[in-house]
Amino acid sequence: MTNIIKINKLSKHYGKLVAVNELDLSIEKGNVFGILGPNGSGKTTTLGMILDVTRSTSGSFEWFEGKYGKNARKKVGAIIESPIFYPYMSAYENLKIVAKIKKQNYSDIERVLKIVELWERRKSPFRTYSLGMKQRLAIAAALIGKPEALILDEPTNGLDPQGIVDIRELILKIAQEGVSIILASHLLDEVQRVCSHVLIMSKGNKLSSGKVDDILQDKKIMELKAEDNKKLELALSQIELVEHIKNDKDKIVIEVQQGIQASQINQLLINQGIILSHLLVQEKSLEKFFIDLLKNNHV
Repeated sequence: MTNIIKINKLSKHYGKLVAVNELDLSIEKGNVFGILGPNGSGKTTTLGMILDVTRSTSGSFEWFEGKYGKNARKKVGAIIESPIFYPYMSAYENLKIVAKIKKQNYSDIERVLKIVELWERRKSPFRTYSLGMKQRLAIAAALIGKPEALILDEPTNGLDPQGIVDIRELILKIAQEGVSIILASHLLDEVQRVCSHVLIMSKGNKLSSGKVDDILQDKKIMELKAEDNKKLELALSQIELVEHIKNDKDKIVIEVQQGIQASQINQLLINQGIILSHLLVQEKSLEKFFIDLLKNNHV
């Protein structure tokens, strides 16, 4: 699979502050790649460096395996900060300015406005747009010139629930058309819903990376209760399918490998004379993985 970007020990220091620390990363073509981390984790700094708007302290990166040479940046659309549009001008007129700056034909404006579903509002002044519409127009501007990769920094920031859903669906729609997407966010739920792969950062360091599904399907978690939880815990300790047991107040929490069914655990306990009063399978979330990862790394 072709890499859209390969990052090698990329670092950024501000005096003694290490904003990004020797980041190694490869992102393959066709991915919706999430960079996840709390504020101050180094997400925006990383995006700034690979877009050549922030000078790196050390390390290197290469877009599209060097295919386009010095012109590689022209193949990348990006929204890093709040886009600046003229409030009194229409969406179409604003995009004409963007197209001119990018040296693209005005004919591309209709295509991008239809992608973001603003074609019917193309003549409306920018100041009449909702926050969600303004964000969609920014994405339209980034898509002018048919980039192979799109970079979005906190694309749902400040939006209401419907606006978040609209942007989420738009990102998936753009990805289906073959555009590789790099998305930075502190919203775990959005990354889990939209991204195929994820990099988790904190304080400039890479904590984990990989396919979202692989991260979430590592273990299955179950909650159990019985009349005598001490006997239940002892019985669970004798079941080979159970890999980890934790006594959590009035219930027992266990971890088993994916593919193990609750009914199997229940039957094995019945065979030992244990009748459960409660059995719940927890869906493992990126949020829980992220919080556990931060705790384990003392971040």
